[in-house]
Amino acid sequence: MKIERRNSGTCSRSVSFNIDEKHIVTNISFEGGCNGNLKGIAALCEGRTAEDILNRCNGIKCGFKNTSCPDQLAKAMEEAIAKLQTVNA
Repeated sequence: MKIERRNSGTCSRSVSFNIDEKHIVTNISFEGGCNGNLKGIAALCEGRTAEDILNRCNGIKCGFKNTSCPDQLAKAMEEAIAKLQTVNA
Protein backbone atom coordinates (compact mmCIF):
# COMPACT_ATOMS: atom_id res chain seq x y z
CA MET A 1 0.00 0.00 0.00
CA LYS A 2 1.33 3.44 -0.94
CA ILE A 3 1.12 6.06 1.83
CA GLU A 4 1.61 9.79 1.34
CA ARG A 5 1.46 12.18 4.29
CA ARG A 6 1.85 15.93 4.50
CA ASN A 7 4.34 16.95 7.21
CA SER A 8 3.71 19.69 9.75
CA GLY A 9 6.28 21.89 11.48
CA THR A 10 9.29 20.74 9.45
CA CYS A 11 11.32 21.87 6.46
CA SER A 12 10.22 18.79 4.55
CA ARG A 13 6.75 19.13 3.07
CA SER A 14 5.73 15.47 2.91
CA VAL A 15 6.81 11.86 3.19
CA SER A 16 5.74 8.86 1.12
CA PHE A 17 6.47 5.15 1.37
CA ASN A 18 5.14 1.68 0.67
CA ILE A 19 4.01 -0.63 3.47
CA ASP A 20 3.00 -4.26 3.10
CA GLU A 21 0.67 -6.51 5.09
CA LYS A 22 3.57 -7.47 7.41
CA HIS A 23 4.18 -3.74 8.08
CA ILE A 24 7.52 -3.76 6.21
CA VAL A 25 8.30 -0.26 4.93
CA THR A 26 10.08 0.42 1.61
CA ASN A 27 10.64 3.27 -0.86
CA ILE A 28 10.68 6.06 1.75
CA SER A 29 10.93 9.47 0.14
CA PHE A 30 10.72 12.98 1.60
CA GLU A 31 9.76 16.09 -0.37
CA GLY A 32 11.87 19.11 0.58
CA GLY A 33 13.99 19.34 3.71
CA CYS A 34 17.67 18.51 4.17
CA ASN A 35 18.28 16.24 1.19
CA GLY A 36 21.29 14.27 2.44
CA ASN A 37 19.97 13.79 5.96
CA LEU A 38 16.57 12.65 4.76
CA LYS A 39 18.09 10.24 2.25
CA GLY A 40 20.12 8.84 5.16
CA ILE A 41 17.04 8.44 7.36
CA ALA A 42 15.21 6.75 4.49
CA ALA A 43 18.12 4.36 3.86
CA LEU A 44 18.41 3.44 7.55
CA CYS A 45 14.65 2.75 7.79
CA GLU A 46 14.37 0.81 4.52
CA GLY A 47 13.08 -2.73 5.07
CA ARG A 48 12.23 -2.23 8.75
CA THR A 49 8.78 -2.63 10.26
CA ALA A 50 6.60 0.40 10.79
CA GLU A 51 6.60 -0.38 14.52
CA ASP A 52 10.42 -0.34 14.65
CA ILE A 53 10.58 2.99 12.80
CA LEU A 54 7.89 4.42 15.07
CA ASN A 55 9.78 3.35 18.21
CA ARG A 56 13.10 4.73 16.97
CA CYS A 57 11.89 8.07 15.56
CA ASN A 58 8.96 9.09 17.76
CA GLY A 59 9.55 12.26 19.77
CA ILE A 60 12.81 13.38 18.12
CA LYS A 61 12.98 17.18 18.02
CA CYS A 62 14.83 19.45 15.59
CA GLY A 63 16.44 22.40 17.34
CA PHE A 64 13.78 24.54 19.01
CA LYS A 65 10.91 22.87 17.12
CA ASN A 66 8.52 20.44 18.83
CA THR A 67 8.94 17.93 15.98
CA SER A 68 11.40 16.85 13.30
CA CYS A 69 11.39 14.99 10.00
CA PRO A 70 12.02 11.66 11.80
CA ASP A 71 9.18 12.46 14.23
CA GLN A 72 6.89 13.21 11.28
CA LEU A 73 7.93 9.87 9.77
CA ALA A 74 6.93 8.21 13.06
CA LYS A 75 3.52 9.93 12.90
CA ALA A 76 3.12 8.64 9.33
CA MET A 77 3.92 5.12 10.60
CA GLU A 78 1.18 5.41 13.26
CA GLU A 79 -1.33 6.42 10.60
CA ALA A 80 -0.20 3.65 8.23
CA ILE A 81 -0.52 0.98 10.94
CA ALA A 82 -4.04 2.18 11.79
CA LYS A 83 -4.98 2.23 8.10
CA LEU A 84 -3.73 -1.33 7.59
CA GLN A 85 -5.69 -2.51 10.62
CA THR A 86 -8.94 -1.07 9.22
CA VAL A 87 -8.27 -2.51 5.76
CA ASN A 88 -7.51 -5.94 7.22
CA ALA A 89 -10.43 -5.93 9.70
